[in-house]
Amino acid sequence: MAVQCAAETEVAPQDRFDYFWNQRGEWVEEPNVRRGGESGVQRVVGSDGQLLYVKRQTGHIHRTWLHPFGRPTVLRERDALIGVRELGVRVPEIIFCGAQRDPVHKWRALLVTKSLDGFEEIEQWYAGGGRERYGEAVHDRVLKDLAENLARMHKGRWQHSCIYIKHVFVRVTGEGDAAKVEVALIDLEKCRQRLSAQRAAIHDMKQLRRHSSFNATDWNKLVYFYKTAFGSAIKGL
Repeated sequence: MAVQCAAETEVAPQDRFDYFWNQRGEWVEEPNVRRGGESGVQRVVGSDGQLLYVKRQTGHIHRTWLHPFGRPTVLRERDALIGVRELGVRVPEIIFCGAQRDPVHKWRALLVTKSLDGFEEIEQWYAGGGRERYGEAVHDRVLKDLAENLARMHKGRWQHSCIYIKHVFVRVTGEGDAAKVEVALIDLEKCRQRLSAQRAAIHDMKQLRRHSSFNATDWNKLVYFYKTAFGSAIKGL
């Protein structure tokens, strides 16, 4: 089974899985054993110089009623990345996604995404003095863009399911009133669609509150921007 979303043009479609499987680089997430197999992420450089992230898995599956015998988790992440991007949520761009049966490991699977060039974890942005450099008006726009990305995702009934502050990235370019603010979300491996937008919203927003260091004032601003974008109040926020 193979799924191609896009790939380096000089590689024939039938060879793309092996091409990316054989790429090697620095481990940014060492292989860990869970879900019956291994999963890890490497940072590699593409033939055009583009920085890529390669999630490499062997036997790493999840089971649902649609897939009782298991399905590679990267395929669920691929579906989520495509689904939320169509809603206007800023997420990493897929270069390649594929999965193959292997006599030894049963499944080998890959998800290759472009680096979010110029973005950094929001906590690192804070630690590096981003808030002080750009001022409170720009910081409010950071909170607003985060809220709007989350609201778009939830209105489409997508639940991130693992929305920690480390999964929020930010890029601010330019200066003063002309500064451009962009927020992106990463690590959608556990993302899934819920029966209602409210359920997705309640889960993720409460989880983000627990796993972030926003002070009360900043959190209240984020919730205000979120409710405005979502179009209704969220119980418990």
